[in-house]
Amino acid sequence: MKELYSTPGCRVERVTRSSSAGAVLVVRPESKSARCPSCKVRSETPHSTYVRRPAELPSAGHAVQLHLHVRRFSCRNKTCTRRTFAEHLPRLLAPRARRTHRLATAQRAVGMTAGAEAGARLLAPLAMSTSPDTLLRLMHSAPLPPRIQPRVLGVDDWALRKGRTYGTILVDLEAHRVVDLLSDRSAPTVAAWLREHPGVELIARDRSTEYARAASLGAPGAQQVADRWHLLLNGRQMVERWLTGNHARLRALPEVTSAEDSPVRRHVSFPRTRAESRAGEESRARRTAAYEAVRRLHLAGEPLLKISRTLGLARATVRKYAHAETFPERAVRLPGPSILDPFVAYLAQRQSAGCENALALWREIRVKGFGGTSRQVHRWLQTRRTAPARSTPRTRRGHDSIPKAPRRVASLPSPKQLAWLCVQSRSALTSTEAATLTRIEQDEEAARVAALTRRFGDLVRERGVSHGAEPVSSCAAFEQWLGEARTCGVRAVESFAQGLEQDGDAVRAALTTPWSNAQSEGQITKLKLLKRQMYGRASFDLLRRRALLAA
Repeated sequence: MKELYSTPGCRVERVTRSSSAGAVLVVRPESKSARCPSCKVRSETPHSTYVRRPAELPSAGHAVQLHLHVRRFSCRNKTCTRRTFAEHLPRLLAPRARRTHRLATAQRAVGMTAGAEAGARLLAPLAMSTSPDTLLRLMHSAPLPPRIQPRVLGVDDWALRKGRTYGTILVDLEAHRVVDLLSDRSAPTVAAWLREHPGVELIARDRSTEYARAASLGAPGAQQVADRWHLLLNGRQMVERWLTGNHARLRALPEVTSAEDSPVRRHVSFPRTRAESRAGEESRARRTAAYEAVRRLHLAGEPLLKISRTLGLARATVRKYAHAETFPERAVRLPGPSILDPFVAYLAQRQSAGCENALALWREIRVKGFGGTSRQVHRWLQTRRTAPARSTPRTRRGHDSIPKAPRRVASLPSPKQLAWLCVQSRSALTSTEAATLTRIEQDEEAARVAALTRRFGDLVRERGVSHGAEPVSSCAAFEQWLGEARTCGVRAVESFAQGLEQDGDAVRAALTTPWSNAQSEGQITKLKLLKRQMYGRASFDLLRRRALLAA
């Protein structure tokens, strides 16, 4: 019995069954005396007895409850303010607790793993039923792990409430674990933490000037390393800003064909209805008005953030409009793949032979395997007719009754898509992507920007880490690129190079050391999972406790 039901400091007298509580263990303490909690004088004089009924770990799938006969003792110390006191059993359960330490530990572990709501649902079939609120109390009372002093620290921000409240995550890059969570991402908070935890020799961070200032204030002797992924991101953002302002000029460049271009694929969309055309014109008018308002305020010297608040526009939109010399038209998109594409060549051949009956053409290609409706064939033939259809009313049989075929515009990917092509290595591009890049490089300034961006991306990816003189060559290549970028004559590239030069030590360390912030990003992904397990409503204290204990 003692081996089956271990009750530290107590003995099991008997085991009974209960329809409501499952197994019931009648338990009594083994000691003959107890110590007064006030005067610490031991007493052997019993006063009375009462029964506590805490829950215990289940046995064989059944709930277990203890009937613990606790004694009260009389305090014999005449100077003590207490007259009686109850004996404590610290190895078994806490004062006034409704569950033993072992059951509380098991329930807390489930809550820490699955969250309060899901944990409560999981504990019910395990015969350890409790409420989500009780699980939350147990989780809040969990002791934090001992603090460690990291040598290599990763610093990044995370969103407690995206767009509103942000914090800072600190990761030990050598131990692969979260060190701490901070309630904000300001330089004074991070610097204060660094001063309280001396011994940090290297700090990996993103390009945030706030974290750079925090590292300089809190750990001036630590080496700062810029994250390489963020360097590539900043390079892509730079070329995207330039492309946004010059997209209209690049769209006027002649097309360059590639081997992947299909001669039978549709190159223009079906004609739009009058309602669709009217809605598009109204949308463009609104965007044009917003662009002109942003440009007017920007040229008057207003900060971008103030313009964003005044006009109610997103900061990214305000930044795009402010740096665009002309109104940034939306990129013309090629129609996507269609089930009609394999039959376009046959339809063109039959239409050139004089067949302009859409239903007849639809029946012919349906025999060949076309699975669409006749409406698609009607829309394809609509702009290619040489004469009105027989079903066209007489009042509309003039020349204007035949819809005009939409003019084929030399489409160009959006600035964001073009920026992605510019940062890629040439060997990683398909023939269509390479043709697109060759097309925009017909512009001298675009060729200069693309070449500098591609060289910077290759420089970051092919850094030297431990190959003798290679780190020196990487730094030399970076200095050469920096010199060319500062004098290239393109404002966006020159501003980007100036920012890299101001953060030069951290950028050079990124090219010559193996450390990066990738681990911090992974820990943030785990932090997001913990947030979503608690439906995004966890307090900062509980989220911090779970993150530290999960590490």
